Order: sequence, then structure tokens, then C-alpha cells
Amino acid sequence: MTLILKTKLAGPWYETNALCLLPSGDIRSERAVFSHGYTANKSDCLPWATRCAELGIPSLIFDWPGHYLGSFNEVENFSDFTDGAHKLFGEAYTRLQDMLEQQKGFKSPKKIILAGHSLGALMAIKALNLSEFKALDRLAIGVGIGLNNKVETHLFDTEFYQKTLVIRRQLVSPALDSDLMFPWIRDEKTRIQVTGERIHLITGEDDMVVGVNGLENFSDHLLKLNNHVTLFKPKKLAHHEPTLAAPHLNAFLKTELGF
Repeated sequence: MTLILKTKLAGPWYETNALCLLPSGDIRSERAVFSHGYTANKSDCLPWATRCAELGIPSLIFDWPGHYLGSFNEVENFSDFTDGAHKLFGEAYTRLQDMLEQQKGFKSPKKIILAGHSLGALMAIKALNLSEFKALDRLAIGVGIGLNNKVETHLFDTEFYQKTLVIRRQLVSPALDSDLMFPWIRDEKTRIQVTGERIHLITGEDDMVVGVNGLENFSDHLLKLNNHVTLFKPKKLAHHEPTLAAPHLNAFLKTELGF
């Protein structure tokens, strides 16, 4: 039975909730850290972490600060989030290691898997550059992320997403309002300075937020930075259902890790 442990991540500008999932059997040398998309919460990543535990990979899933479905802790300044949110992946890994040290029968870490949905995918890819991971083999998995064909239109500026925005913008701290977040997310993807990394992207053909060719556009952008990028585009993986990525993530990891 997978063991789930409660914990928190905290820093100068944030506090947020997290869950550590430990396999019941032998623990492999891989570690995984997952996080969710804008206005959502860590439950979106729970099936991912559960599949990892079944493979013997311990993981930690966490909520982004200022996201009320995860916790009621606020983010006071937009710049705090934009400058430092990706660093939570590093803290999450450190916390996971601390919790593992209290267990028996685990191997020293050799590989880190960083994955997220949408906003979380962007942050996971950015986090590849963190010092906490330099001594490890690194793999980022991005679910539901892309670049629109039209540069002037952000991938969230669609009729589908706009219908939900009145509610969703009330699910985050005012400092993280969509009027600030969406332009920043759009621009941040084009400013990524990650090179020479292993990145796998999973986005559904029916993802109305990423849009037609959005996955391919983002892949091309990462390839130009000399990253090793692979794609998987299932027919059914709507943007608002990231939990459904679990079997695809599981199948990819089995192949990538040589199960």
C-alpha cells in the first residue's frame, strides 16, 4: 500500500501544502515532483504520483502558493511568484529527500523527474536549471502546454476558457489575477533558457486551450534550444482533465526508464 505523508513547503513569501507518496515495496533511485495548473490544485497530479509509487518511484505533489483550492495562503506580490515559483520544485525535492531518510530500504537518488500541467509544466521545465538537480539526471514532463500559432493571442484567451474565467479568477490571490498571469505565462515560455535537457510533452488533440499545432510549436521552440524533446498527442486529453494523463505518463516512464 502506498504511504501518503502530509507536509508543507514554506519560504519568505509563501506557504503551501504538499503530499509525499512513498511506494510500499522497494524504492528506486528516481525521484519525482509534480504540480498543477493555474487555479487548480495538487489533486490533478495525484494519479500521476500514484502510478509512480506503483513503479517504485517516490514523489511529492504540491499546491502553488496563492491557489485557494489547495490552501488559503496568499501571495502578496506578483513578482514574488514570477521570480521564484519554479524554485518550489527544488524545495519539494529537498523535502521529499528529508522524508525518505526516515524510511528504510531506499536507494540514493540518481534521476529527478519534474512534471506539471499547464502552468506547472512551464515551471517544471524552468526548474531543470536549479542547483538542487545539477548532480542528477534530469527529465521534465509537460502536460497540456503549447504555443499558439498567433503570437498576439495567449493560449488561455479562447472562448472555452473565457467562459470559466469569472469563477476561476476568484480561486487565486488577487496578486495572481489572470490579467497578470496570462501575459506572463505567454511571454515566459518564449523566454525559457533551458538547453541540453530531456523533455517529454503530452497534450491531447482535443486540448482546446493549447490549440491546433500548439504542442508542435512549443516543441520546435525547445528543440531550437538544443533540448532532446519527444511528443505524445493522445486523441482524448482535454485541458481541464489532466488526471487522464496518468496512463500516458506511466507508459512513457516505463519505456524511458527501461522497465
